[in-house]
Amino acid sequence: QVQLVESGGGLVQAGGSLRLSCAASGSIFSINTMGWYRQAPGKQRELVATITSGGGTNYADSVKGRFTISRDNAKKTVYLQMNSLKPEDTAVYYCNLDVVWDPLGHAKDYWGPGTQVTVSS
Repeated sequence: QVQLVESGGGLVQAGGSLRLSCAASGSIFSINTMGWYRQAPGKQRELVATITSGGGTNYADSVKGRFTISRDNAKKTVYLQMNSLKPEDTAVYYCNLDVVWDPLGHAKDYWGPGTQVTVSS
């Protein structure tokens, strides 16, 4: 089994910054793509950013230039640095990891429990 622990959410004023972390533990051989998604009230969950095992990144247009995703493979952790936050960034943020659990490459998708980010105007 794999456990994901998220941290770093909170309340911040518009223009401020937050850094989210998602640490994985358990039966992990390696981790492929790691990502962050968010879900605002009354809206569908949407992609924020992803990072591949090779370090390739992808961002939603709405966060490009403001958010930066990174990973520490040794710590099995993915980060999301969020700068110049806007009220429309308010949402529950979820990490998502594609975890390989054996040398044959068998993988499974895991979601974190979510962390609330609230940006006040």
